[in-house]
This record gives sequence, structure tokens and C-alpha cells, in this order.
Amino acid sequence: MRQWWVRVVSRPRIIALRRRFAPQVAFVQARLSRESELGLPLTLGVLLLIGATWLFGGVAEDIVAGDPLIEVDAQITHWLHAHATPGVTRYMLLITHVHGTTGASLLAVALAFFLLWKKEWYWLLALVIALPGGMLINVLLKQVFLRERPSFSDPILTLASYSFPSGHVAGATLFYGVLAAFLVSNLRTWRLRAIIVLAACVLVIVVGISRIYLGVHYFSDVVAAAAVSTAWLALCLIAVNALRRRRRKTRRDVDT
Repeated sequence: MRQWWVRVVSRPRIIALRRRFAPQVAFVQARLSRESELGLPLTLGVLLLIGATWLFGGVAEDIVAGDPLIEVDAQITHWLHAHATPGVTRYMLLITHVHGTTGASLLAVALAFFLLWKKEWYWLLALVIALPGGMLINVLLKQVFLRERPSFSDPILTLASYSFPSGHVAGATLFYGVLAAFLVSNLRTWRLRAIIVLAACVLVIVVGISRIYLGVHYFSDVVAAAAVSTAWLALCLIAVNALRRRRRKTRRDVDT
């Protein structure tokens, strides 16, 4: 792949274009640099923040306006409820209990102690800011939208709180997001990084499916929770990374 890329950029036309648009090329290269303070980490974070915020806004607009997404929600929820089996239900209940308030808190505390033991202060700060802050945002959004949960004559699970967005999915997105970002930052090969990110996404999806299957959330609740939590997580990681780089630069200036 690298050899192919070298051949491409070595072509006369490509060289001429790079010379003609040198300032623009330099800007893009700076945004993709891993060493620059305004490089690749910030670029990915901003793109993730913008994309996740846009997705949440689109879902929220559809819910308020009563767009066809509501019909899709009902179809998915009722289909899963109609095809529920005792074995799958036990598995889904296990997943949802592990990622409930108690389970998620224990997972977060365990990760916090691990980061404390490793003296990963900035990652500990990211966890402390991202998880409680994201869950607070989730609670506030529930009070803003006041969406009732799905209703069945023979419910598997019943809850009295509001539905939109899903708290379980929000917690899973924030926890696995911080964990995945920490692991990715300590890995050198892109294959392992891709596996970690994919595993985190799969875990969040499984939690979301369990909530829809159990009849306590709609599909849009799950998507919205993942989107808004991803946006908040990206913002937290951007802020903590900027703080880390600024302090590192300050230490270098003091030493010199």
C-alpha cells in the first residue's frame, strides 16, 4: 500500500498539483500529523463530535416531528417482542443487568483504580469527566423529551422512567469509549487498534439490542444515546488531550 502511494505521489501531474496547492496540502498534512498539537487526534475528535452531534440532532428532530422513524421504532420493537424466547431473554437480562447503574458503576470504579495504579492521570481525568457528565446529560435529555417507553400487554421488563435516550447505551458508550481510547493510545499496530474499536462498538450494539429486545427502549432511543454520548466523549477527550499537550509543552519550556 505504501509503495503504491509512493508511486502515485511521484507522478509528474501529482507533483505539479502539490506545488500549485502547496498551502492547502500543508494544512491537510498538519491536520493529519500525530505530533502536531492541532493534528490527527484533534481532527478525528472534531469529526467525531460533529458527526455524532448531527446524528443525534436528526434523530431528535424525527422524534419531535413524528416522522416515519417512529413507525420503524414500533415495528422493530414489536417484532423482537413477538419473537422472544426464554433462552435469549435470560441472556438479554444478564447483559442489561451488567450494564445497569450498579454494574456500570462497578466497571467504572474498576477502570478508575486500574488507571490510578498505572498513574495514568489524564486518562483518569477523562473517565471522571466523561462518564458522570455524560450520564447527567442523558438524565437531562430524558426530562426534555419525556418520551414514554414501549407498552405491551405481556411485558418482559417494565420501567417507570422515560425512554429517550437510553441510559444503558449511554453508559456503555462512555465506558467502552474511554477504555477503547486508552487501549488504542497504547497500541502501535493499526490492526490491534481496529480490533479494539470494533470490539467496543460491538459491545455497545449488544447492549442496545438487549434494551430493545426487552421492550424498554425503541431503536431511536439507542441510536440517540450512542450519538450524544459519543459527542460528549469526543469533547472530553479533546479537552483532556489539549490539557496534556499544553502541560507537556510548559514543562519543556521550563526545562529549556
